[in-house]
Amino acid sequence: MAALQNVLRLACDVFVTLLLWLYFIFGYLFFYSPLFIRAYFFSGNREKALQGLLHRYCRSFFSIVRLLIPRLSIQVQPDVRTLHSAVVVCNHVSYLDPLLLIAIFRNQKTIVKSTFFKVPIFGWILKASGYIPSSGGSPDSKPVLDRIENMGAYLSSGGILFIFPEGTRSRDGKIGRFHTGAFKIANRFNVPLRVLAIRNTQHLFRPGRFLFHTDGGYAIQVELLGSIEPAVPGQRLASLQTQMQQVRSLLENGLGADLKNDG
Repeated sequence: MAALQNVLRLACDVFVTLLLWLYFIFGYLFFYSPLFIRAYFFSGNREKALQGLLHRYCRSFFSIVRLLIPRLSIQVQPDVRTLHSAVVVCNHVSYLDPLLLIAIFRNQKTIVKSTFFKVPIFGWILKASGYIPSSGGSPDSKPVLDRIENMGAYLSSGGILFIFPEGTRSRDGKIGRFHTGAFKIANRFNVPLRVLAIRNTQHLFRPGRFLFHTDGGYAIQVELLGSIEPAVPGQRLASLQTQMQQVRSLLENGLGADLKNDG
């Protein structure tokens, strides 16, 4: 009986994964690509319009996820949805994390590995949407710093820049070493850091596994853990390490039980 249950569970995982990847690829190509092209050529604010379409695309993806996996729930703290004019930092445990944040924030930018900018059409959309390439995934690499000159106007107009300060997914859920890019950007443009916790995306799409896990029975959660104001001008270099430690403390305290379970 147990063997049969495992076979059925695997078959369900394969079926749902195929449906989700079919939508993710072909839904993008056939349904959203024409909208992206229209926004690129005819929108009065091209960057904002493309970000809005990426937001709709990712929201539709997670709507299908919930439809196909009814025992899964996605819970976003109301305070998270109201964030604006800030650099958002959070833990990173799954490839789904950036898609989830795009689905939450309508006006958003983030740092994307440079290889994605080479993908036909998709890379063009990322660039036109104002996303920032990162060589080697490091938020404080030179390509990133060269592309943030207009970030001040974007943030002051209400935009969100979200960054995973670890620069890569955590395999065991523990918080890794931080890059300094998110902190430098927040201080340079005098905006607050908002610290989020993402929980359980690694159970839906596990690192090292191609299939979605369809058992459900848990909630993906996004929670605001706290805020850190920009450092005082003239003291920013000394404050950088302090801010990084504050973010680490917020994440480790907020994710305490999860870190123990994953470890």
